[in-house]
Amino acid sequence: MVVARGVPDSAAVLVPHAPVGVSAARHRLATDLDDRGIARGVVDDAVLILSELLSNALRHARALPSGNVRAAWWVRPDGLLAIEVTDGGSSTRPRQASPSLSAHGGRGLSIIGTLAADWGVRGTPDEVTVWALVPIESSAADRLWDEFDLDAVDPLD
Repeated sequence: MVVARGVPDSAAVLVPHAPVGVSAARHRLATDLDDRGIARGVVDDAVLILSELLSNALRHARALPSGNVRAAWWVRPDGLLAIEVTDGGSSTRPRQASPSLSAHGGRGLSIIGTLAADWGVRGTPDEVTVWALVPIESSAADRLWDEFDLDAVDPLD
């Protein structure tokens, strides 16, 4: 993994277009977010999102001309963590699938859709970026728990 740029609130890394780079990128993201004091649940969500984005790029897309894919993350002024992965594109655009219960794959973008506040795709025929936005104040589990109404549950049922 080659560090392309790094400043206190952002980082970009070039990851080999092979599974070997995914672990190093996840570790770098986790370390960066831990160093910023971001809650562990948010760090876990962000690491899972980055892992899914990189895995999809490696499985479904070409490498950039350098032979790598680019992963980047930064904290936006609105308090959202932006995570993006850029690859050399493919014959199709990334889209959320509806796999069968027995399917071995196809759930990555659904996982991202659950964990992130928003996600999307932008690019050209030669370069595609898939991005996700993660609130840094609370993890997806915290947000779901906050929506759960304990008063609506009858403990005797």
